[in-house]
Amino acid sequence: MAPEVKRKISASSARSHTRKSKSVSSSRFPSGIFIKSLVVFFIGFLAWAYQAACPPPPKKLGTPDGLPITSPRIKLRDGRHLSYKEYGVPKQLAKYKIIYVHGFDSVKYYNVLATSASPALIQDLGVYIVSYDRPGYGESDPNPKQTLKSSALDIEELADQLGLGSKFHVAGFSMGGQLIWTCLKYIPHRLAGATLIAPAVNYWWPSLPANLSKQAFSELFVEDQWSLRVAHHLPSLTYWWNTQKLFPSYKAIAHSPDILSSQDVELIPKFTAGRGPIQGQVRQQGEYESIHRDLNIGYGTWEFDPIELENPFPNNEGSVHIWMGDEDKIVQVTLQRYIAQQLPWIKYHELKGAGHMFSYADGISDDILKALLLGEN
Repeated sequence: MAPEVKRKISASSARSHTRKSKSVSSSRFPSGIFIKSLVVFFIGFLAWAYQAACPPPPKKLGTPDGLPITSPRIKLRDGRHLSYKEYGVPKQLAKYKIIYVHGFDSVKYYNVLATSASPALIQDLGVYIVSYDRPGYGESDPNPKQTLKSSALDIEELADQLGLGSKFHVAGFSMGGQLIWTCLKYIPHRLAGATLIAPAVNYWWPSLPANLSKQAFSELFVEDQWSLRVAHHLPSLTYWWNTQKLFPSYKAIAHSPDILSSQDVELIPKFTAGRGPIQGQVRQQGEYESIHRDLNIGYGTWEFDPIELENPFPNNEGSVHIWMGDEDKIVQVTLQRYIAQQLPWIKYHELKGAGHMFSYADGISDDILKALLLGEN
């Protein structure tokens, strides 16, 4: 075996080798300053993201330094206030009493039954109608703990404080129509009848067939699909999603004309008449407490499945109606047809060529009232 050869390494060669090792080491691993900068940047980004996702607090209502209160309000058991407006004959003389629930991005003044029905019909039938600002809208206090059940209990307490008696009718439009399901679930014993006008449908209700729901969902505008996905799966990001500028948000929030049918376009002068002076009230407390929370409640995970409800009027002492346009571009008619088929005790009215705002067309609100109160088809 050959003897091992030992090399001699000069001092200069050793220094050169050491410098090379340090150079390689420093190029592979960030310096302490770089790591600290990266950490600071990451923390700053998280702080920005958190701030962007957190909605600002709602604006205060009432004196001394809050938004003006221009309508009567009741004080609820939990300390919140509901603002309301009365229409029709005085409730002391009324034969029929109706609580109307306004829709998405709306207020108590947008009461289609009270403002579009014939005044003569309302007088002849003896109809009293009261509408209210839902929590966070208009002049009603927000409800950070709002649930489907609390929505129904607000209606019941409004009826009690206004002295509407043991039974009353309820009617709602769009998202307000969707909330009528909560009355049928939680306070059916208080109802004399109910009407859902173009009611919103939650695509995640368990009893909706997956293929039918998926098909209806795919017919929405892509930006609306994403907005509703966020509201359902990531409700804490609803405010951020609908206020960021990177992607388009919910079309109804932007008041996009894309969501209007041909009939809706024709009805614009009617459903916008007189709204100028009061339009600012709708979101005056902040978009999160009104329209964004509305999306979270309407399209979140529900506490019950409306399609599993039982008939609240088994002895025909009252009736439930759904009114729907077959050209509605906001709520898909296919889902309403399925719901009506599964709940045969519902009286389903489908209007050919009608859009989402069909109830503002001549004579339609009269028909809705006659069907609800008199049983006319």
